[in-house]
Amino acid sequence: MNQPEVLDSDIRALQQWLRAAWQQLGDSSLTTFSRRELRNQMKQCSADLRARLQMAAEQQSEPVQQPPPNYSRPPPRILSW
Repeated sequence: MNQPEVLDSDIRALQQWLRAAWQQLGDSSLTTFSRRELRNQMKQCSADLRARLQMAAEQQSEPVQQPPPNYSRPPPRILSW
């Protein structure tokens, strides 16, 4: 895997974890302490996700530098009929 694929994989994993955490937060059997801990983990995960998204945006905005083409004038040719 190259760097963009790893970054994309991290972003997807963080999004899935947050989605599951929101569903778990709605569970009425959680204690107050468990809810607080889950919210703290969600805040940390959101910050990590924000950082990964920022990194992905920076990678996309960087122009891909290609070497300048080596165009040269072709030698003159004499065409006759």
